[in-house]
Amino acid sequence: MAEMVSNKQVILKDYVSGFPKETDMYITTSSIELKVPKDSNGVLLKNLYLSCDPYMRPRMRNVEGSYAESFKPGSPITGYGVARVLDSENPEFKKGDFVWGMTGWEEYSQITAPHFFKIQHTDFPLSYYTGILGMPGMTAYVGFYEICSPKKGEYVFISAASGAVGQLVGQFAKLLGCHVVGSAGSQDKVDLLKNKFGFDEAFNYKEEPDLNAALKRYFPEGIDIYFENVGGKMLDAVLLNMRIHGRIAVCGMISQYNLDIPEGVHNLMNLIVKRVRMEGFLVPDHYHLYPKFLEIIIPHIKEGKIVYVEDTAEGLESAPSALVGLFSGQNVGKQVVKVATE
Repeated sequence: MAEMVSNKQVILKDYVSGFPKETDMYITTSSIELKVPKDSNGVLLKNLYLSCDPYMRPRMRNVEGSYAESFKPGSPITGYGVARVLDSENPEFKKGDFVWGMTGWEEYSQITAPHFFKIQHTDFPLSYYTGILGMPGMTAYVGFYEICSPKKGEYVFISAASGAVGQLVGQFAKLLGCHVVGSAGSQDKVDLLKNKFGFDEAFNYKEEPDLNAALKRYFPEGIDIYFENVGGKMLDAVLLNMRIHGRIAVCGMISQYNLDIPEGVHNLMNLIVKRVRMEGFLVPDHYHLYPKFLEIIIPHIKEGKIVYVEDTAEGLESAPSALVGLFSGQNVGKQVVKVATE
C-alpha cells in the first residue's frame, strides 16, 4: 500500500467581485496517496514554491472564453510553481526531477496531463523558476525583444516597474543602451528602481496628480517603447506622449482587474497620428523560445548584469494574504510563497 499523507490546500470560497480579500480563500486539509495510478501518464508533485501573479485575479471571476480558465469555487487554486517529482508514470519525468509549470496551491499535487519544464540549472535558487527563470522572465523577454523590437538609444517607459516582469524589462532595456524610466507606487520602490535595477529615472505615480505632465517631464522628446502593465489612466497619458512609430507591448492591466466595469481609454487616436503599434501577447504562445531565453539570461545573472528581487512569504497558510497583497502593492519585487524545503 502506498503511503497516505495529509495535504494542506488553498481553496477559493466563491467567485470574487471587487478587490479580493483573504477571506475569499480558506485553508483546508485533505489526504493524498503518494503514488501515481499505474498507466495514468501522470506525476505526483511535492510543491516547493508557488508564484503569485496578477493574471490570477481575473481567474477569480466566472469568465468564459478567457485564455486562463476560471478557478472553481470549492477547489484548490492553481498557478505557476516549482515542485519535485515524487512519483511518475510519465516517460518525460522521473522521481527526483525538479520542474516548473502549472500546479495546485497545495502541498502535494497529482497532475494527470503534465506540461512542465524540467529544471536543468539547479545551481540557482529554485524559487527563481517562479520569476526570473520562469514565466515572468519569459514574459519580460518576449514582450521587450519580440513584441517591441527595441533599438539602442530609444526611450523606454515601464509601468508597475518594480514587479516581477517590470524589473527585468528595465534591465534588458539598460543592457541594450536605452533610456529607461519606470513608475511604481511607493518611494521605496522608486529608490529600488534607480539604485538596484539601474533605471535612469523613476517616479511614484500616486504623487503625480497629472500623469500626462509627469511623462512630459521625464520624456520631453516622447516615448518609443511602453511596456504596459497597468492600463487605465496611465495608458491614456502614455498615448499622448508616444513618438512616431512607437511600440506598446500590452502585458497586463492591473488597474482594471478589480473593477466590475473597466475604465475607458480616450486617447487611442494617437495610435493613428503617431503610427504606433500596440500589441497584446500571451507568454505561452512563445514558450518555444525558452531555451534561447535561458542562453541569454543565465550569463547575465552569473555576471551580475541582471539583479533580481524576491518577496517571499513563508508557508502555504500565508498564500492568500500574499496573493491579495499584489493588488494593493504590498510586495516589493517578485511575490513568491515558500511551501516546503527541497
